[in-house]
Amino acid sequence: MRPLFDTHAHYTDGRFIDEFPGGPDALLREIFEGGVEKIINVSTSTEGSADVLSMSERYPGMYAAVGVHPSDAASEESLSAALRKLREMICADMKREGGRKIVAIGETGLDYHFQPVDRELQHSFFEAQLLLAEETGLPVIIHDREAHGDCFEAVLRHPRVRGVFHSFSGSPEMALELARRGIYISFSGTVSFKNAPRVRAAAAAVPEELILIETDAPYLAPVPYRGKLNRSDYAFHTAAAVAGARGTDTGRILDATYRNACRLFLDRSE
Repeated sequence: MRPLFDTHAHYTDGRFIDEFPGGPDALLREIFEGGVEKIINVSTSTEGSADVLSMSERYPGMYAAVGVHPSDAASEESLSAALRKLREMICADMKREGGRKIVAIGETGLDYHFQPVDRELQHSFFEAQLLLAEETGLPVIIHDREAHGDCFEAVLRHPRVRGVFHSFSGSPEMALELARRGIYISFSGTVSFKNAPRVRAAAAAVPEELILIETDAPYLAPVPYRGKLNRSDYAFHTAAAVAGARGTDTGRILDATYRNACRLFLDRSE
């Protein structure tokens, strides 16, 4: 079995405690024994950042992304306090013996789905985290929900920032424009949904060297598990859906996405 790199999951989410016997640690032991080699555990707040970092320290194959989700920005004490906490975590991690665990900033971005939206607050947190990515050299994990144009413009303002649009839902044209700027595109279980032809078209369009796969666990489980608690080993089905959209075999997609994820998140020379 080829190894799999799940580039986006939320294993501190309460659903894993409520819905899986033994909680997330029991599930992760099972997953790491079943062919999943690496996972990025992604935070949505400064408090959550400390939690995902703590969990990642228990597993050699787990890494952490620290940041503030646009929908969580209002819950932070302030932008300056959030940045101070994130910077302190990153600086401490850089001095960690035995290898760094923080491999990305995120998830951050824009989310215009739930109304009312405080766009000014979301933009300020997003911009600040893009600047933090420039400062630290870490890639950024971008959340884009019904905010394609504004997220794209933010990336254009920061050409030195490396990163990925996670759980991509934009058009093939947008995916290609991002790819031309070296931005990675990650596909979640939505690529397998019958009502997502545009996502499959984007998966077919992106250059192979810029494709990633993810679960966004515990959400967005792929077919045939749609509606169930998502988990990292279900990303094998996502890889198969991407392969189908591209007219190639699943093994090739697993190899490419594993290689791409290591290059973006673990190769410090990029």
